[in-house]
Amino acid sequence: MAAVATLLRGSAAVTGQQRFFRRAAPSLSAGGAHVPYGAHLVRGRLLRPALFPAPSFGILSSPAAASRRLLRTPASASSSDSAGQEKPVGLLQRYPALITGFFFFMWYFLNVIFNILNKKIFDYFPYPYFVSVTHLSVGVLYCLISWSTGLLKRTPINSTILKLLLPVAICHAIGHVTSTVSFAAVSVSFAHTIKALEPFFNAAASQFILGQPVPFTLWLSLAPVVIGVSIASLTELSFNWTGFINAMISNISFTYRSIYSKKAMTDMDSTNLYAYISIIALIVCIPPAIIIEGPQLVQHGFKDAVAKVGLTKLVSNIFLAGLFYHLYNQVATNTLQRVAPLTHAVGNVLKRVFVIGFSIIVFGNKITTQTGIGTCIAISGVALYSVIKAKIEEEKKDTKSA
Repeated sequence: MAAVATLLRGSAAVTGQQRFFRRAAPSLSAGGAHVPYGAHLVRGRLLRPALFPAPSFGILSSPAAASRRLLRTPASASSSDSAGQEKPVGLLQRYPALITGFFFFMWYFLNVIFNILNKKIFDYFPYPYFVSVTHLSVGVLYCLISWSTGLLKRTPINSTILKLLLPVAICHAIGHVTSTVSFAAVSVSFAHTIKALEPFFNAAASQFILGQPVPFTLWLSLAPVVIGVSIASLTELSFNWTGFINAMISNISFTYRSIYSKKAMTDMDSTNLYAYISIIALIVCIPPAIIIEGPQLVQHGFKDAVAKVGLTKLVSNIFLAGLFYHLYNQVATNTLQRVAPLTHAVGNVLKRVFVIGFSIIVFGNKITTQTGIGTCIAISGVALYSVIKAKIEEEKKDTKSA
C-alpha cells in the first residue's frame, strides 16, 4: 500500500507539471521560439520540458527507478554526442599530397619501365607496327575485363559520341604507331628529345589552324626548344631519318589529337573515354600492321624471335610492355586530374627528363657533349614554355571567374 501511494504521488506530481506546461504553452509560443524535445525559448532563456515523458510511466515502478533513469540519462546523452562526432581522419586524408606524390611516382615509374622494356623487345623482334598493335590490344583487354568484372563501370556510348571520338582515336593511333617506329629506329633518349618539339607544333596549330593568337612570350620560350633539338640532332650517334621523321609525324598527330579532344569534350570520365579511344585506335592500327609487316612475320619474324629468346619470354615481354603502356597512360590521366596546370606542366617535363636519364643508364647509350648540351637546352625550353603557358591559362580562368 505504501508503494502504491508513493507511485500515485509521483504520478500526480508529473501530471501537475504537464498541466503547468500545457497552460504555459500559449504564452510561451507567443513570446518565444519553439526548440526541439518539447522545450521553449523565451527571451533567450530555455524552459526545459517534463523530466518524465508520458510513454515512460508504465516502466517506472518507484521513485528509485526514476532516479536511476535520471542517472543514466547523461551517459546516454554523452554516447549520442560521441556518436554524432566525426570519425578520426586518416593519414592519407590529412595529407592528400602523399596520394598525389604517389600518383606522380607511379606515372614516372611505369613510363620508364615501358620505355626500357619496349626498347629491349626491338633487339630481337624489330616489328614496331605489330608491337604497337599489341600495346593497344593489351589495353583493350584490360578495359574489357574491368568492365565485365565490375571493376570499372562502363559508360554507354552512342553515335554522337562515337563521331566525336573517331578523329581523336585516329590521331592517337597514328601518333602511337609513329612513336613506336621512332623508338625502334633511334635511341630512347634521342626520340624523347625530338618529341620535346611537341609544344612548338601545339602553338603553331593554335595560331594558324584554330586562329587563337599565341602570346609573343610563348613563341620566345620555344626558341630554345628548336635550337636545342637542332644541336642534339647534328651530333646524335643514333640519328637516322626514319626515326626523326616518324617522331615529327608523332608530334603532329598528337597535336591534332589535342585539337580534336577539345571539340570532343563529353561528360564521360577519363577512364572510359581512354578505353573507347583505345578500342577505336586498335581497329585503325590492325590493317597497316598486317599489310606492312604481316608477310615478314609469317615467314621468319616469329621464328627468329623464338629462336633467340624463346616463346615464353617473347609473349610475356610483349604482354608486359602493352600492360605498362596502358597503365602509365591511365595513371598519367588520373594524375593530371589531381593537380593544377602549372604542376602538370612541370611534372610532364620532369617525366621526360627521367626517361632520358634512365635510358642512358640502362642501355649505356653514348652521347656526344654537343648532344647532351642540345638536349638540356631543349628540355629547359619546354619547361619555360610549360610554366608560361600554365600561368596564362590560370589568368584566363581567373578573368572568366571574376
